[in-house]
Amino acid sequence: MLVFGDNYKFTEYELSRLKDLKIDYVFSIDEVENILKRDQKKIIVLNNKNTDKNVIEYFSNLNLKGVKFLTLSHFMEQYLHKLYIPYDGGDLEYLEDLKPFSKFQYIQKRIIDYFGVFWLFIFSIPVMFYSAYRIKKESPNGGIFFWQKRVGKNGDEFNCVKFRSMHTDSYFDPYTRNGDSRIFKFAKKMRKSRLDELPQMWNILKGDMHLIGPRAEWNILVPDYQKQLPFYNERNLIKPGITGHAQVNYPYGANIEDTRQKLMYDLYYIKHWSLMLELKIVWQTALIVLKKKGV
Repeated sequence: MLVFGDNYKFTEYELSRLKDLKIDYVFSIDEVENILKRDQKKIIVLNNKNTDKNVIEYFSNLNLKGVKFLTLSHFMEQYLHKLYIPYDGGDLEYLEDLKPFSKFQYIQKRIIDYFGVFWLFIFSIPVMFYSAYRIKKESPNGGIFFWQKRVGKNGDEFNCVKFRSMHTDSYFDPYTRNGDSRIFKFAKKMRKSRLDELPQMWNILKGDMHLIGPRAEWNILVPDYQKQLPFYNERNLIKPGITGHAQVNYPYGANIEDTRQKLMYDLYYIKHWSLMLELKIVWQTALIVLKKKGV
């Protein structure tokens, strides 16, 4: 694969997805010609902020020779399963396809919710009792559960419940960091395997959330995200979920760039929702929990 330009820097998680593709970065047509002479490439990705019509014409002719030419946004959507959001808030016409679930899709989602919660509750009862025991043992000054205002569908707020994973007398920081001292020992395992999210089954039954969807974001963080990230509110076209496409493809966020990356996954999920995608996310989540290996 040839990447023409370096406007967008691929993350380590994206590169791991592309590990089967040998990637070469080029910045001129001459470089493209030299590489194609000695090594046949199947895909060329246009990763320039501004491209003149001579470059477009050249790549169009390559298409006729069997070399696939893709813009960065189409490449990311097709190969990385995320919708590219330009840093400059440029052309986002493809987001016009985003829309809430139809009535039939919503019915399917709720069937999955109830079915999933039933079996999740049955199999997780021992885990939840054990988690409650360890929370009280390692951090006795505080409750087992933690309630927080989160933003849901259409921007409406609701009280989201989780197993408490931080000491109650901790300093304030809206983001969790590597080696965060606020998180007690067992809670690190809970967060990595997503077990701290189990109490949100209550939110699903109440109708605040789905089993699968964008992460329910803390209300105090949302205003800043709305200012800095184009189309951030589009993720609120649907209800949030305990797990989701972004959660199984990207780690916990530590800054605004992580939030931007997760937003691209969330928007892809909304645009391309299907039962197959839903089942795939369920399977990926199960692997994370069973292997206790968070991305």
